[in-house]
Formats: sequence, structure tokens, C-alpha cells
Amino acid sequence: MNFLRRRLSDSSFVANLPNGYMMDLQRPDNSTSSPVSPAMERKHPQPPQPSHSSSTGTSIFSSISSAMKQTTQAAAGLIDHSASPTPPVAQKPKILLVIDDAHTDWAKYFQGKKVNGEFDIRVEQAEFSELNLAAYVTGGCMVDMQVMRNGTKVVRSFKPDFVLIRQHAYSMALGEDFRSLIIGLQYGGIHTVNSLYSIYNFCSKPWVFSQLIKIFNSLGPEKFPLVDQTFFPSHKQMLTTPNFPVVVKLGHAHAGMGKVKVENQHDFRDMASIVAMAKTYATTEPFIDSKYDIRIQKIGTNYKAYMRTSISGNWKANTGSAMLEQIAMTERYRLWADACAEMFGGLDICAVKAVHSKDGKDYIIEVMDSSMPLIGEHVEEDRQLIADLVVSKMTQLVITAGSTPSPLRPWPPQVQPVSMKSQTGPQLGQLSQPRPPPQGGPRQPQGSQPPRTNAPPQQRLSPQGQQPQSPQSTSPQQQRSPGSPQQVRSATGSSPVQAPKAGVFPPQQPRPPAQGRAPSQPSPTETSKQQATPHPHLNKSQSLTNTFSISESPQRGNANEDEAKAETIRNLRKSFASLFSD
Repeated sequence: MNFLRRRLSDSSFVANLPNGYMMDLQRPDNSTSSPVSPAMERKHPQPPQPSHSSSTGTSIFSSISSAMKQTTQAAAGLIDHSASPTPPVAQKPKILLVIDDAHTDWAKYFQGKKVNGEFDIRVEQAEFSELNLAAYVTGGCMVDMQVMRNGTKVVRSFKPDFVLIRQHAYSMALGEDFRSLIIGLQYGGIHTVNSLYSIYNFCSKPWVFSQLIKIFNSLGPEKFPLVDQTFFPSHKQMLTTPNFPVVVKLGHAHAGMGKVKVENQHDFRDMASIVAMAKTYATTEPFIDSKYDIRIQKIGTNYKAYMRTSISGNWKANTGSAMLEQIAMTERYRLWADACAEMFGGLDICAVKAVHSKDGKDYIIEVMDSSMPLIGEHVEEDRQLIADLVVSKMTQLVITAGSTPSPLRPWPPQVQPVSMKSQTGPQLGQLSQPRPPPQGGPRQPQGSQPPRTNAPPQQRLSPQGQQPQSPQSTSPQQQRSPGSPQQVRSATGSSPVQAPKAGVFPPQQPRPPAQGRAPSQPSPTETSKQQATPHPHLNKSQSLTNTFSISESPQRGNANEDEAKAETIRNLRKSFASLFSD
């Protein structure tokens, strides 16, 4: 039995046994008690099965190794925790206020569209008469809306992020004046299509026509044929007109309202009395026997041209029955639309109205803004173009708000001016010294010279960091020294002169001649020296400072000698400054 147990302890022997035989050996026998005591079993434990236990141990070891590796990488910061999926954060939708009547449901044109690909658009639609607002300096604009939806009154308050204006803000014919709402939106800093600046300016037709006159004067009558219109601020000036018939337009109105055709002078006077009762301004323009009307509209970068012909016999083509037809967009029409789209800072949506007379001439009579009515068989396409334009404008505002440039880094980058004091201070100081008058002339008074202090001039350390050197040590008034091999060039561009040796002082410069005294004739040697120094007459104290400055030398003395030399220079400077101060 002991032999059998020793063989069972041999793993190679157990591996060669059949599977069923090994299980029979390990199965306990209930009928026969084991002769081996429990102590012997603890002393000789049974070996593990190689087929199942070894694979289990290997898998456990690999799991522990993988866990340890992940723990080590996490401690070292190698695992990217940002790659783990995070729950998406719901973005707050952008609120778009559309000012238009209830006949057009603008919500369906913005359905599915997103601002910058991440913000949904919530459309709120109402008319001017259904709105009220309050604007604040820092709180933006709070809009109150009271509308009727299917017989139910709906009241809402919100802060719009963008506004699309499709209604007239002012009309004298209907008695509607909502310019205060335009001012409130501007006060709250709300962005719109078209711009609030242009919407407010379009509240007066003569004011808009004055912009057309500027374009007419710029392009000329051939490229921009504008109708000849006359403006009367009140009825008092409406005495007569050169030609008849004329069209009289009262105040600010739309859709053919306030327009009267006057045939003669008597009717014109009667019309003046009507203007007096209306207490408003009036305009007159010659009546044009038109063949058809022309309308060129521009929505973003999309252009369309239409021809409208009256079939009811009314001289107003926009009144009664008319036939509408889309015509080709010519370069002439495109020029009209582009020129008018530039007024008031830019019009994203506009339309130009013109009249084609029976003699074949065109006359521009009016321009409309974003409140223009959509006509033709492409109305749905035009509304979709307006929706795309609004989304594009809202995206630009979101991007601009998220990438505001820092005021500390202007664009385009500007080159900072170099400080002249730190780089060219000694040279500018020498060149800015007042030059004394030539010999024989009157001397400049001392009071006109800039005051000088006893402080030593600006010095810089030598490469060895021991001997200070004045930046003006290379003055052109330094004398030649026969034993110095070093040559320096003056800051004023003079010819190179030899610098004196350290510790050797050149002779004192002669004083200039007294006032009114004739100078003596210089010798040839002195003449050659004067030619070598182009600026011999500098400030006295500056000249003496440059003269007694000590240049660098490769042999440096000890610190006591340097201090003694510097003290000597300061004493000499003070002495000569007091000498020439009279």
C-alpha cells in the first residue's frame, strides 16, 4: 500500500493512468475502512489532479496578473478613463421668436434643425400686437406673449436668443406703431434678421429713399435708374408741381395705401388739404404708364426676379387682379439687389421694386426689407431659405460667443515699439545735446541747456564683471595715445580713434574762445585733428566726462584701484562742471 501511495504521489505516473481508474482509487470505500490513520493522511497529502487542478490554477494566476497589471497602469495614469461612456448632457434649446401672423406656421420649417449641430430650436411665434417686453442692462430681454391658439389664450414669458421679423413695425394706415418694441429688443441686445438697426430705419419710406438717392449718385442713372421723387415735409410747401399727372404718397404706408393719382393742378391743391389734415409728410413722383412691374428679391445668396402685369386695368399693379411670372435674373437686376442690400449695415432679406414703362425704360421706385411678402409658386422654397438663413446666423452667434478673442492679444498682431531709452539712450543723449554756436558767434545761455545732476552716467559691466565702463567712453573728443593698440569707433559715425591706456589721462581740452573774440588761425596739425573728429563741440560736462572715461583693458587692477579711479573721475567731473557753470 505504501508503494502504491508513493506511485500516486508521482505526477507522471498519475498522468498515464486512465481517467476512470484514478477516480476509482480516490472514491472512498464505505464497506472497507482505510488502514491509514488521519495523521498519516495529513503527513502525506494527496497530490492535485493535473487535468483539472492545473488549468484552474493557471486561470487564477492569469486573473491575478491581469488585475495587478491594471492596478499598476491605473496608478501610473496609463488608463484613459475619459474613454468610458458618459451619459449625454441635455443641451438647453435656443429660443427663436418669429414675429409674423398666424397664417404661416414657422415651427415646421425649423423642425429637426440644430444650432451648431448641438442645440435644438424652440420656435415661439406671435404678432407685434401680441407681444410685450422688458429689457435690462445685464439681464437681457424678457418677452411676454399673449396669443390665441384654437380659441384658447396662451400666455408665455421667455428670453429669446434670436428674432425673425416678418411684420412691419410701423404703419400709419393701420395705426400700428411698434417701434418701442424694436427699441426694447435693441436695448436687450437681441440679434435679429434683418438687423434691428435696419428695421428701425425702414419705419420711414422717405428715409429709405434717401439711401436710394446715395446709390443713384454713386452708380449713375444708367446702372441705377431711380424715379424722380420730390419730398414735402408738410402741406405748406405743396403749391405746385412741374408736370402732371403725378402720384402723391402720404406718410408711411404699405400695399398701395396712401397713394393717389393726381391729374391736374386743382386736384393737387385738394390733395394738399388732405395732407394738412393727416399732419404728415408727402412725396410726389411722375406717373409712369407702366407695362409691368418688376420685383427682384434676395434671401441670403438666393436671387429671384418676377414680372407682374395688371389684368384688372388698375394703374396699381399690386391692387386688383394681376398675372405673376418669374423671369430671368440678369446682371442688371443683380446689381440693383446687391446695391440695396448694403444699406443700413446690410440687409439679409430685401426686395427691389421697379416699373417698366411702355417706352422700354425701367424706374426703381422702392426697396423692402425682411417684412416683404413672399409671392410666386416658390413660396415654400423661400420660407425654407429664410429658415436656413436664420439657423446660419444663430450658429455664427454661438461660435462667436464661444471664441471671443482676448483683448490682450489684438488681431491682427501689432508690433510693439522698441524702447529707445534702453537701447539707444547714450547715442540719443549725445545727438540731442545742444550744439554751441560757431566760433566768433554769440554763446548760448546756460539756462537753455538741460540741467545735469552729479549722478554718474549709466554704466555697464565688462565681460569679466569687474571694471564698469561708461557707454560714452568712445567719444570723438578723446585724444590719441601713442602706446594704446586698441581702436574704437565713435557713436556718431566718426573715424576710428585710439583709446587711451588705463590710468593715462589725456591733456585737458582748451576752452572755447570768449564771446565776441576772434578765433586764432589753427595750425595744419590742428586742422587735421579737427577733420578727424566731425563733432568737436559738444556739451562741456559731457565732453569732459567722455574725455576722462577709462576704457576696458585686458589687464584689470584690484578693486581698490578701480574705486580710486572712479572717485577721481567723479571729482574731476564735479570740478569742471562747477568751473563752466558760469
